[in-house]
Amino acid sequence: MMQNRPSVPVTTIGGYLGSGKTTLVNHLLRNANGRKLAVLVNEFGDLPIDEDLIEAQDETLISIAGGCICCSFGNDLIGALRDMLGGSTVPDQILIETSGVAIPSAIVATVALLTGLHSDASLVVVDAETVRTAARDDYIGDTITRQLSDADIVVVNKGDLVSDTAKQELADWLSDVAPRSVILPTEFGRVAPDAIFGCVAEPSHGLTAHHSDALFESITLHPDPIEDVPNYVHRLITENRGIVRAKGYVYDMMDQCWLIQVVGQRSNVTRSDQAKQNGLVCIGLRGRCDFSGLRP
Repeated sequence: MMQNRPSVPVTTIGGYLGSGKTTLVNHLLRNANGRKLAVLVNEFGDLPIDEDLIEAQDETLISIAGGCICCSFGNDLIGALRDMLGGSTVPDQILIETSGVAIPSAIVATVALLTGLHSDASLVVVDAETVRTAARDDYIGDTITRQLSDADIVVVNKGDLVSDTAKQELADWLSDVAPRSVILPTEFGRVAPDAIFGCVAEPSHGLTAHHSDALFESITLHPDPIEDVPNYVHRLITENRGIVRAKGYVYDMMDQCWLIQVVGQRSNVTRSDQAKQNGLVCIGLRGRCDFSGLRP
C-alpha cells in the first residue's frame, strides 16, 4: 500500500540555540493552510508549541489544529519516520527540528535511508544580531559554520534588532560561509510557508496569501517548448535570479513532459510519465526576482 503513495518531502530545520527555530515552527503550524504537517523533535521540552494550536497531547504526540501533529522521537529518528509512513494518514510534509548542535547533513543522510521519503530542503535559522560573534567562538564556532555550509536556505531571523549596515555586512559574510544557500531575511520567524515547504502550490493555484508574504512574490511561468530542459533549470539556479523555490511541469521540443523542483541552488529535473498542465510556479523575494528570458 505504501509504495503507491507519493514520496513525502522532509525539511530539516537547524540552527543554534536562541536563533528562533521554535518561533518559525509555530508560525508554519499556524499557517499550514490545509497541509497536514508532522513536526519531529528530539524532546517536547525543546519545542514549546503555542498553546492555542494544541487540540490534544500525550507523552509522545501533540495533535495540532488543522490535522498537523508534533512527535517526539528521542534517539530513534528512523523509527519515528517509519511509524509516520506506516500510519493511516501520511503527512503532506515532515519537518525535523534538530537540536542546536546538530549538523543538518547527518539528518539528510538518515532520511535518504528510507523509501517513501525524500529530503526537500536543509534550512538553518540564525540570529541576525549574534551569529557572527557565535561563529568566532572557540567552542561552538565550528558547529555554526558547518550548519551554514550545509544549508539550502538560511533564515536570517531577528532582523529588527540590527541596523541596515549590519544587515549588509551579515549578507556579505553569509555569501562566504553559506555560498550555496538562499538567504531569507525575516523578523519573528515569519517566512511564507510556500518558500519553506516542498509541497508548494500547483501551478494553477499560485502562492497562498499569508501575512508574512509581503516579503515574497510568486509568478507562474508558461514557457514554450524548451530545447534543453536541464539547461533551462540550470539558468534558474545559477544566474542569480532570486528564486527561492520553483515547482511545476514544462515540455520539451519532443512534447515530453518534465517535472522541475528547485530549492535554492539545488534542483531535481525528471521526465514525467503523465501529461501535466504546463506551468512552473516560482517563489522569491519581492523586488529581487528576475524572470527575464524565462517567460513565454
